[in-house]
Amino acid sequence: MRRETGIAALLIVLALVAFAGPVAAQEESCITCHRGISPGQVTDWETSKHSRARVTCSVCHGDAHQSAADVDAVSFPDETTCGECHEEKFEQFAKGKHNFGWTTMNAMPVTHLEPDVLIEGGRGCGGCHNMGIKTTEQKAEQLAKGYRYQTNSCDECHTRHAFSKKEAQSPRACQQCHMGFDHPQWEMWESSKHGERWHAKVAGFLPEDAAAPTCQHCHMQDGDHENRTAWGFLGVRLPMPEDEQWASDRATILKALGVLHPETGEATELVATVQAVDLARLTEEAWQTERDKMLKTCSGCHSPSYARQQLEMGDEMLKEADRLMAQAIDIVAGLYADGIIEKPASYPYNYPMLLFFNRTGGGDMDKLSYVDQVLLEMYLKHRMRTFQAFFHVNPDYAYWYGWAQMTKDLGEIQELARTMRETH
Repeated sequence: MRRETGIAALLIVLALVAFAGPVAAQEESCITCHRGISPGQVTDWETSKHSRARVTCSVCHGDAHQSAADVDAVSFPDETTCGECHEEKFEQFAKGKHNFGWTTMNAMPVTHLEPDVLIEGGRGCGGCHNMGIKTTEQKAEQLAKGYRYQTNSCDECHTRHAFSKKEAQSPRACQQCHMGFDHPQWEMWESSKHGERWHAKVAGFLPEDAAAPTCQHCHMQDGDHENRTAWGFLGVRLPMPEDEQWASDRATILKALGVLHPETGEATELVATVQAVDLARLTEEAWQTERDKMLKTCSGCHSPSYARQQLEMGDEMLKEADRLMAQAIDIVAGLYADGIIEKPASYPYNYPMLLFFNRTGGGDMDKLSYVDQVLLEMYLKHRMRTFQAFFHVNPDYAYWYGWAQMTKDLGEIQELARTMRETH
């Protein structure tokens, strides 16, 4: 019996060697060459699950590239390549928020005024907004400009060539994009009680089974790649609230976002873009679906009533922030209406525009006034912190980096407007 088992095991080993041998020989030239050109990539692949499963170089890169003379013939895999094996995750990603990163960036009017190297080159907005399945035309445009490496979204979290699931499950995988000026989710989470418990757990100060919610735990429940939030990045939604003051304030913000016409209040062509890239929840049902998902997640540690109360406090804080924001927009809009601020050439309306960010180039007619720049920082930096910090349970960010700065911005805008009117 033992002899028969040994023979069977030997036959299996021989079969594996016979299968792996030709593949190894086929890939040997790739590995030998790239040990000298890009050794880190080779090491990553050799330690990866792909390597153990014999997902070799040609599976993802094709076999047209054989030497330095034909390097342009190498194929760069995109999300559909990954989807050939990871079909479920690809389908989830295709329907989720991350898939719209590239499209959303290009829908912003200011994007096309920025240096290409920051966008297609991936050293600015494009470094994070590369996320998203690109069309053949978009890839060809990048290639024509000399940027051929921004082709895949999966490796933003599962970095190549290790493509580690464990790495992507770490909250640090989210840090590169979800930090900084207008979306400091990493900083808010890391310095919250949730983040502190995760760091304590990693350092061994909490037991292995202690609750320590990460970004993925809350926003990619059970590994679901179709992730989005109820309020979204812009912190606006439809339908309008029943509270008349809040409805008025949100309408003012939507005008400054270019979604509503500043004079008629009617929807603009930008609404179609917002719908296409799922940038905001446009029905009560869509908003409630995301809220219910988060309530379910929170209720894994907290009582449902406590979780609901905390999220509703975040809604209330957003209403208070919108009151300050609308007052500031109205003041700057008055300066436009009275001809004290000259409309930048790239603005579609004679009205402050929050999606042009801190644009100062393009000639004198395209420069923003200082009061416009204060308004943009109030919206993009301080309003974001005010409401995002509530949902990330970070009191210091909510007050000192958010609300307190918004009140300071409003005071500065009021004073600037008074001086501008007196000296006009």
